[in-house]
This record gives sequence, C-alpha cells and structure tokens, in this order.
Amino acid sequence: MAAWTWRFEKADGAEVQPAVVPEEFTTQGDAESWIGEYFKELREGGADQVRLFEDGTQIYGPMSLHAEEAQPAEEPGDSPEEPQDSAE
Repeated sequence: MAAWTWRFEKADGAEVQPAVVPEEFTTQGDAESWIGEYFKELREGGADQVRLFEDGTQIYGPMSLHAEEAQPAEEPGDSPEEPQDSAE
C-alpha cells in the first residue's frame, strides 16, 4: 500500500518540524485534504512550504503555505489583447 507523506520546509528549503504532526496517508487525496485543513497552523508554526511524497518519491513541491502570496497561473487568453492597427 502506498504511503503519502509531507515534508515541511522554510522558504530556503531547510526542513522544519511541523507545528501539527501529520499521519501517514494512504491516498493523495487524504494528504491534500489534511494540508488544506492545517496549512494555517503549519505556517504559523514556522513552515513556509511543503513537498508531497509517495513512498519516498517526490510528487510535487515546493508548494507555498502563504496563500495570500501565491499568484494564480495565467491562463492562455487572460492577458489583455494588444491593440492592432487595422490596414484599410
């Protein structure tokens, strides 16, 4: 059975002990739900970012715990159109 775990880090990537100790999760969804529930406490406890691992293999990260600082990814077509000169 797969084990999903989080690594808690400062902004520079140094590992820190989490303010809330997680369990080992059996699904990625359970791990992500847990981080969504506790990210504020983790951030207040000194963690700036997290990485998700499945059986020791990094799945993604670093992911910031500072939601207000996160910038949404720009979607294609979201940027304002450049005015175009029309040739008449």
